[in-house]
Amino acid sequence: MDRSMMLVWSAVADNPPDYELADRMALTAADQVKAIGHPLRTTILQLLHERAATVTELAAAIGRPKSTVAHHVDVLTRNGLLQVVRTRKVRAIEERFYGRTARMFHVAAEPSPAGEEIPGDFNDFEVAARESVEAFAQGKLWGFIRHARISEDQASQFWDRMAKLVDEFDRMPRSGETMYGFAIGIYPTDHPTLPTLPTLPTAQ
Repeated sequence: MDRSMMLVWSAVADNPPDYELADRMALTAADQVKAIGHPLRTTILQLLHERAATVTELAAAIGRPKSTVAHHVDVLTRNGLLQVVRTRKVRAIEERFYGRTARMFHVAAEPSPAGEEIPGDFNDFEVAARESVEAFAQGKLWGFIRHARISEDQASQFWDRMAKLVDEFDRMPRSGETMYGFAIGIYPTDHPTLPTLPTLPTAQ
């Protein structure tokens, strides 16, 4: 491994990915939300959390034809979700390395500036449920579910703390051979609640 490749690997191992990107990006156009809703594009975005990659590398990792992957990379790039972060010449052909434009994408709560209706985000827990079936069967699924009666403000503050944990997971040094999934969220339910205790009179 030459020195330049060693430096790139060091950057990936210590604090992935190996390129500059924003922390968060709001998706304000319907086409952007549709772009991340495709499972193959989601996989591409997840792989690029680790390091920048060429279409050839992505196709090999995913096991799909290069032309198919190139199409999906183009869709993500046109919608501002991917960008070319560096290039290199290989036998007089320029290879493009693609990277994400942000660590985290989220659907904007505000209406689109163009006035178009923004589709809802996909359900991350549906994806996690599908992905975790085999891990559960092998006894390798680590998870908890809890319910608590809290205010909307408390839920929002707790979500901010969870987002920091997601960022910490994204930045973990890469090692081993297994790609782990990490699902996290908070949501209102129709779970029953106990009645609020009456205020007891103060003892005289």
